[in-house]
Amino acid sequence: MSQGKKSGPRVFFGWWSVAFIGIISGLGHGFNTYGISVFFKPIAEDLGLNRAFTSLAAGIGRLEGGITSPLVGWLSDKFGPKWIIIFGICVAGVGMVFMNYVTEVWHYYVAWGVLIGLGLNIGLTVACDKSINDWFMRRRGLAQGIKFAIISIFGIIVLQIITPLIDLEGWRFTCLVWGIIMFASVPFAYMLIKPQRPEYYNMLPDGAEVSPDTEEQSGMAAKTAGYASESEEVEYTFRQAIKTGTYWLLIISFSAHNFIAGGFNVHIFPFLTDIGITEAVASSMMGMMIVFTVPARFFGGLVADRVPKSRVQLLLVGAFLLQVIGLGVYLVFQNLPGVYVLLACHGLSSGAVTPLVIVMIGRYFGRKSFGSILGTVIAFLSPVGLIAPVFYGWVFDNDGSYNLAFITALIFAALATLLMFFVRSPRPPAGETISQTW
Repeated sequence: MSQGKKSGPRVFFGWWSVAFIGIISGLGHGFNTYGISVFFKPIAEDLGLNRAFTSLAAGIGRLEGGITSPLVGWLSDKFGPKWIIIFGICVAGVGMVFMNYVTEVWHYYVAWGVLIGLGLNIGLTVACDKSINDWFMRRRGLAQGIKFAIISIFGIIVLQIITPLIDLEGWRFTCLVWGIIMFASVPFAYMLIKPQRPEYYNMLPDGAEVSPDTEEQSGMAAKTAGYASESEEVEYTFRQAIKTGTYWLLIISFSAHNFIAGGFNVHIFPFLTDIGITEAVASSMMGMMIVFTVPARFFGGLVADRVPKSRVQLLLVGAFLLQVIGLGVYLVFQNLPGVYVLLACHGLSSGAVTPLVIVMIGRYFGRKSFGSILGTVIAFLSPVGLIAPVFYGWVFDNDGSYNLAFITALIFAALATLLMFFVRSPRPPAGETISQTW
């Protein structure tokens, strides 16, 4: 084991990882998740696509996430997340650069759907969450909340940059610029992501103080086990987790939310411009929506640390209920104030759900097989991620509006809200009472 100083660093190294992961994820997912909505009409016009087929690229990326996430999770558990994150960033960068040379429809599907989607799914989802989950226990929610708040802030910045850049230089050049940014982040990933848990570096999770007599590996293992026991941290293997009803209820609820957000985020910019809002104002309104995700993500994670594990699911009840309110208000009134309510509720809801999903899986099932468990959850969500944006586009192509898509989303939001009342903290698996470190 590496020998470190007796006094820990002034800033726990895990926080540097959180900051970097938040920034690079904001630049990558901000471009892919929110940016696709700004790119949507220019790409559709240049390539002669309707909305359903333009949406397909985003759906392909989400489907790839489901295919690759179990493997990425297993590799992260076994070998650590560092090189997986670096590899994913590079693949996404290649896809963004390739977008500069797109002239055919199949080029677009390969560049955006396959390469960008594959790279971000490999590098900036499960592996990043595995890294943070390994380095934090009691402050897991705070760490995730900070990460996702940073992602939201940089998502706003991304929108404000790419919207005028597309107008001035076109969508191809904008993608090229973003590819260069992704490649430039690789050295920072090398420095700020560790392949092992903090125990390997003579540190405890959360930056907890280490007394001098526990710096040997056996002492550190005992210290970490005691710290985990005090935190009510319980370890599950993947096989143990999938035998719990909690695991499957979470998958169904998260899938319902994924349908809502997966379609809405892709089509929000076209939806706003369709109802007569200018592109500049639509970009600002999207920015406002993302602003609402910042406090929801930060406080969602922060509050989750302070709520008993047996009650943490009630936070998701509130988050899903916000979707019901936003969609319901818009569908009833269908006016500009209703649009603002819809955007605000969607921002608050999706902002809170994102860290809560990660935190709940970590609190319920521990660190040991977190990557494998989260990866398989994403695998179940991915077909919904493929279907949702295409369904929204198909509805518009046939009806000339998104109302049917919003009604469907409202039904799914109500279902998710109801199911969360039945989620319970799973009982510890036989023979497991505390977190095992190695």
